[in-house]
This record gives sequence, C-alpha cells and structure tokens, in this order.
Amino acid sequence: MARSSLHAERLARLMPDGKAVWIPIDHGVSSWPVAGLTDVEALINELGAGGADAIIAHKGVVSRYCDSTIPMLMHISASTIHGGENSSNKVLVGSTGEAVERGASGVSVQVNLGDLNEHLMLERLGLISEQCHHLDIPLLGMIYPRGPFLKAEGDSTMAIAHAVRLGWELGCDAIKTSWPGSKEAFAEVVGAAPIPVLIAGGESSGDFTEVLRIVADAIEVGGAGVCMGRQIFEDENPRNCILALRGLIHDGLSFEEACEVL
Repeated sequence: MARSSLHAERLARLMPDGKAVWIPIDHGVSSWPVAGLTDVEALINELGAGGADAIIAHKGVVSRYCDSTIPMLMHISASTIHGGENSSNKVLVGSTGEAVERGASGVSVQVNLGDLNEHLMLERLGLISEQCHHLDIPLLGMIYPRGPFLKAEGDSTMAIAHAVRLGWELGCDAIKTSWPGSKEAFAEVVGAAPIPVLIAGGESSGDFTEVLRIVADAIEVGGAGVCMGRQIFEDENPRNCILALRGLIHDGLSFEEACEVL
C-alpha cells in the first residue's frame, strides 16, 4: 500500500520542500554531562529562534516540550557509555504509538552497521518501520557504518551508501548518516536511494565555518540537509548556526554568504 496523504503532510511539515535542518538533542541518554544540554528549555528557544525544522529527543523531553513551536521526533533507540560490549547495541525504549501519544510528529531509530548486534538492531528497525506504516508516522533512520565487522574494502563511501540503501529498503523516510569525506563519495551516497539523506555532525570541531563548507558540498550533490547536534548546541551561538544552515539548505545561499550570518 502506498504512503497516505496524512503521512505526506506530516513529512512535509518536518521537511519543507524536502529539505531539513533537524537538531538531535538525545545525547544525554548515552552520556552525561554533555556541554550545551544543561538548560534544554533555553536551547529549544534558541533553536526555534534560528528556525530549526525539527528537534529529535527522547520521550521525557518530548513530553515536556512538545508544545514548543518546533516539531519533535521521538528517538526510541538507546544505549549508554557504561554498557561495555553492548554500548553500541541500540535497544528500543519506546514505540511509535507512544511517540504519538506524547506529542511527537515522527520517530527515529539507530542502527550501527558492522556491530556484533547489528542483526538485532535491524530487527528493531523493521518493527518500528511496521508501526510507522500503520500509523502514518515519518521514520528517520540514524544508520552508521561503524562496527568492528564492517566490510567496506573497495567502497569509496566506506559503507555509508549501503547504510542509506538499507534504510530506504527497510522503510525509512529519511536517513541520517556520516559524511564520507568528499562530494564525489557523497554523490554516491545520495544516489543509493530515492529518499532524503541528512548528514550528521559528530563531535564539535569548534569551527562552524568548516561545518558549513561540508554542508554546502553535500547540498551541491543532492543532500537534503542536516541532522546535527553537538556542532550546534555546543557552539556559543546556536541560533546563528541554525540561521546559517537555513541559508544554505532552504534559501540557496552560497557558502560565503552563509558564513556572513555567523
């Protein structure tokens, strides 16, 4: 059965014109303390003032702040730095139905390709994908090729294209994944599936102009935007980071013009 008009409407609200500036703030579950996340309410106000399209957070944050002006996706995968050999095994800590009841506009699930527990994470993604299908809820796949059993020999994308393809075939509406290091490789990543691909930010570099350069390159070859947390909420001025990203992603600014916004 094809996607419903309700599903399309919900996705369009999260991704105006098929583009996205999404900000994940779920990091406090996996580790703590996390710079920039102490005052969540103040951060959400800053992100809203900058014009973020959506925030991705765990259920408690969603319940408390779902009435903000920014739509929220509920992240329902979790593990912590204290989990030893299971620290990368993302287990389910919620459901799509619960996300809707808490006020979320979508959900997200993480899979780590090449991990010992990859098969379990794929099964969980499949379960949530089925729930999203029945409830007409957009699904973001946070899919990263990062485990010790990864097979990426001869792959210029380092299995990132495979991550995107996998997410599409298992029912995701958009994929968050890593930057492969070049426009040429990212063009292959984008070409792997006909759904929006958003680049992650990783640890804060301390130089947001470097981030903007990568985003500009990604947009040039078909990227749909960013799903980026620490690079933004650890910055001294998250609002300006969002404004600069919006300029690149939604408004067609050049890299140089976006840098002037900072």
